[in-house]
Amino acid sequence: MTDEKRFLAGRVLVVAFEGWNDAGEAASGAVRTLKDVLDVVPLAEVDPELYFDFQFNRPTVSIEEDGSRTLEWPSAAVYGPVHPGIEPRELADDAELSVSGANAGNIYLLLGTEPSRSWKSFTAELLDAALAADIEAVVLLGSMLADVPHTRPISVFASSDNADVRNELQLERSSYEGPVGVLSVFADAAEKVGIPTVQIWASVPHYVHNAPSPKAMLALIDKLEEMIDVTIPRGDLVEESAAWEAGIDALASDDEDMASYIQQLEQARDTVDSPEASGEAIAQEFERYLRRRGDGRDGKEGRDGRGDEPWRGRD
Repeated sequence: MTDEKRFLAGRVLVVAFEGWNDAGEAASGAVRTLKDVLDVVPLAEVDPELYFDFQFNRPTVSIEEDGSRTLEWPSAAVYGPVHPGIEPRELADDAELSVSGANAGNIYLLLGTEPSRSWKSFTAELLDAALAADIEAVVLLGSMLADVPHTRPISVFASSDNADVRNELQLERSSYEGPVGVLSVFADAAEKVGIPTVQIWASVPHYVHNAPSPKAMLALIDKLEEMIDVTIPRGDLVEESAAWEAGIDALASDDEDMASYIQQLEQARDTVDSPEASGEAIAQEFERYLRRRGDGRDGKEGRDGRGDEPWRGRD
């Protein structure tokens, strides 16, 4: 089977980790959307005691419908279809809520939190679960803070370190050098055992890093649909995306500095998107975003290190 057919017809593992590679919760939100609409069950889950610092990633408590309190620990789990290889049957009442397409029964998920320690063991354990499920390809979703305006379509960049995949799917290879998250560690390990990988990254406006970005989630889902040839229902994401953008517009209307800064970003983005801009220029813009992440700007602060209002003090 060619690498292209592995993504379009084989068993595909879609991966996202909360944490450093998940600006605006876009990557994890996209995989959660899949988890909600696919008929999947847990196949494997790591022991959180081995990989997490609970003072950094604390457990959370929730109250169930019966009034009981339940603790949820940071972890990572692989999910697979109840009936592998079989396209979910669309019932009349819920057809719009089901993932559809010939490959819908081949989608597996890996969703979790980036670990605090023992990354190699963490990756090996989850990769063993993927191999046991006969996974044939991996799509890794990530999102990063970037100098992009919220008013334009979310920039999405797909790449692969696998030469055959790049040739088959017409993708580029990332030339980034610097610190990485566990997403890249998992991709490297998968390639070394012969599972081809693709990484899809969305750019999230850094000046709204404190809130989830449904617009970025939508952008990742759009690209994922194209990559694995399925149709994924959006649920409330379209309305939430519009509300997210309108909310930022309202904030900017009351802040001249913020509005001016967003206008500068719009002009820069329109230049990149112009017909004269080359694919190389767009790729270079993406690499610049990644290098900024490598400098330690990881969503805890704004780009200039002052927190919630990175446009302050700009020309």
